[in-house]
Amino acid sequence: MNNDSLSIVVFSGDFDRVHYALAMAASAAALGKAATLLVTGGAVRALAADTDGEAGWRALHAGDGRTAGQADAEYRARGVAGFEELLAACAELGVRLIACEMGMRLAGLDRAALRGDVAIEEAGLATFLADASAGVTFV
Repeated sequence: MNNDSLSIVVFSGDFDRVHYALAMAASAAALGKAATLLVTGGAVRALAADTDGEAGWRALHAGDGRTAGQADAEYRARGVAGFEELLAACAELGVRLIACEMGMRLAGLDRAALRGDVAIEEAGLATFLADASAGVTFV
């Protein structure tokens, strides 16, 4: 276990939570810490490729009833990085993105359904826990 790293289980399909997990991971990586996100549950759809011209994360909902697209537009209008910017930052900074195999099965997704523009591992809990920091955060 690495004590100088950030390990986050991104379980909620709530856009705000997934967005914040990306922000935490990008920030940790920018500070030189290793960061790993295990994306599972309702959040795994955020890593899905475009369907009908819409990225998978757009199917998520914000906690206050807004759509993911509305929340993302509001964030960007207020000077906060949007989902695509954060995902790109995570990729550039070497954040380890793991799409949980169990979560993918439950969501009816396979490897072909995942985005191809960022490195996404397909693995399970054992892989995540073998690399996880002493304290795992859940969002």
